[in-house]
Amino acid sequence: SSYQVMVHTSEVIFSLKLSFTVFYRISPENSLLEIQLGKLPTWLPVCYERWNSSLGTLVCRQLGYLRLTKHKGVNLTDIGPNHTDGFIQITSEHRSSLENMWQFRGSCITGKVIALQCFECGTRAKLPRIIGGVEATLGRWPWQVSLYYSNRHTCGGSIITSQWVVTAAHCVHNYRLPQVSSWVVYAGIVTRSSAKMAQQTGYAVEKIIYNKNYNHRSHDSDIALMKLRTPLNFSDTIRPVCLPQYDYDLPGGTQCWISGWGYTQPDGVHSPDTLKEAPVPIISTKKCNSSCMYNGEITTRMLCAGYTEGKVDACQGDSGGPLVCQDENVWRLVGVVSWGTGCAEPNHPGVYTKVAEFLGWIYDMIEVNRLFFRNSVVEINQIFLQYRYIKILLTMQVMHQ
Repeated sequence: SSYQVMVHTSEVIFSLKLSFTVFYRISPENSLLEIQLGKLPTWLPVCYERWNSSLGTLVCRQLGYLRLTKHKGVNLTDIGPNHTDGFIQITSEHRSSLENMWQFRGSCITGKVIALQCFECGTRAKLPRIIGGVEATLGRWPWQVSLYYSNRHTCGGSIITSQWVVTAAHCVHNYRLPQVSSWVVYAGIVTRSSAKMAQQTGYAVEKIIYNKNYNHRSHDSDIALMKLRTPLNFSDTIRPVCLPQYDYDLPGGTQCWISGWGYTQPDGVHSPDTLKEAPVPIISTKKCNSSCMYNGEITTRMLCAGYTEGKVDACQGDSGGPLVCQDENVWRLVGVVSWGTGCAEPNHPGVYTKVAEFLGWIYDMIEVNRLFFRNSVVEINQIFLQYRYIKILLTMQVMHQ
């Protein structure tokens, strides 16, 4: 993308056209929105001029949060030393995309900069550290849920809002609208014994949406959403996970974590009563697509994690569950357990749906349901194109305010 940088001196103002990526962050000290334009060395605060809540929502989503919760202009005199390095400002002629609407400024006309708070996610209560164990303690993975179909644990899932859960399309593909009432979501649990489950109140499912591009043969686009009939009550043991940022790409070797109640042996007999967890390293797509592994079966909408020698893997029953990675003190849902050859077999690591490739779809489906749907029997794709048209009009209006 091309960005305009306005350079100010005492005598002249001139602009440079630069091509690079825009990076965003929210300062943990004072909640100020800060932007870095490409390879410029400094993170700069954003002027309050031309700001609105719609832009705040776009920035929050860019950072992997589902929505904006608060925004305000903060006086520069209230945030300590003067910012001599400059500021970022929204251009007077709004572009068609978020990345193309920023410019460098030497000062802010209003004397105010933006402070943001996005929907909190990806955090967990302080817990005692597990030494040498694979059983998870209550609250360690507070976004993990168990999806029950006809009173039986079928798949895992991840909480992303108080009413929405992400899982795998192959978990729900054959159980669509007529069987919605047979699904129950259990949250805030680690043990699935009959006595324990009898004490839990499950959450009824109102709607199931799987990605329209899901291919059950190739496992491509293996992602789905469940909407709960009543919202979850967040606590130390029930919390949402963050989504990844756009273009979130992890290098091979990055350590992430899987969790679930799947089989602990490839025979498909030993399913644990207690939630299990395991660290797994990310494997590059190039390596995973090599002839000694999956030989080209891994698409751009998939990612691999595990060990070439086997050892640790997600097995049946873990399907739909989370692959999470810690990023700047928050946990992000990087992958959804999808498929693999066998369980923990050498040169066949686990394959996961790459969540970063479906952020737009997730946001759109949640918004479509908020605007249009009141029950589970309406086919979502019948109105999706209409929504996309409305969304384009609204985006154009926001960008040209």
